[in-house]
Amino acid sequence: MAELEKAFLEIEGGAKVPCLYNPETLSVGRRNNWTSNPMPGKGVPTLQYAGATSGWMRLDLVFDTTSDGTPVSVHTGKILGLMDVDPNLPGSDETSNNVRPPTLTFHWGDLHSFVAVVQDLKLTFTYFSSSGVPLRARMLLELRQYEESHAFGPQNPTSGTPKPHRTHRVLPGETLDRISARYYGNATRWRMLADANGLQDPLAVRPGTILDIPRLEN
Repeated sequence: MAELEKAFLEIEGGAKVPCLYNPETLSVGRRNNWTSNPMPGKGVPTLQYAGATSGWMRLDLVFDTTSDGTPVSVHTGKILGLMDVDPNLPGSDETSNNVRPPTLTFHWGDLHSFVAVVQDLKLTFTYFSSSGVPLRARMLLELRQYEESHAFGPQNPTSGTPKPHRTHRVLPGETLDRISARYYGNATRWRMLADANGLQDPLAVRPGTILDIPRLEN
């Protein structure tokens, strides 16, 4: 039997926040903006592309600690904390109010989200111990795309559904051959990663870089 893949959030800097249970539902959306210039006496105007908006991902997460009796808030609090400003992030400057919460990426098996921030979070505690300790909770989490990304690849022309696409955030000390060994089981495929990401010098890949991980053809 295949081992169950557990979902987790990878936080800017490399820390991971596990999901106790995999999402019950997961939805992704994007939107393009179009404008028109209606003219009196004219028919339907031609639309003009006016740019795209950030994509979003919505997750329905369940947390349950009834098996050991520990407060479920220990786990939900880690995700709540991702909405707080972190002055220690690169480029932060409290004197000029240039601070922000951290970015993150959602991972579940081969599915990896775009680099995102927590846009909205709704937390409901649904079960308590006799002494009032919260033991079960449901969290509706909305992530908003932070920067340009191809995390979901091209659309499938037959379904219009985004095709999951693997990405990898480079950690300190990682090299392309090590990343190749992780995803392909073969360190010599590093050149495929270099070509897919337009890297002229594979030794100069920087920590924090988001790499596309192309799939091998069957």
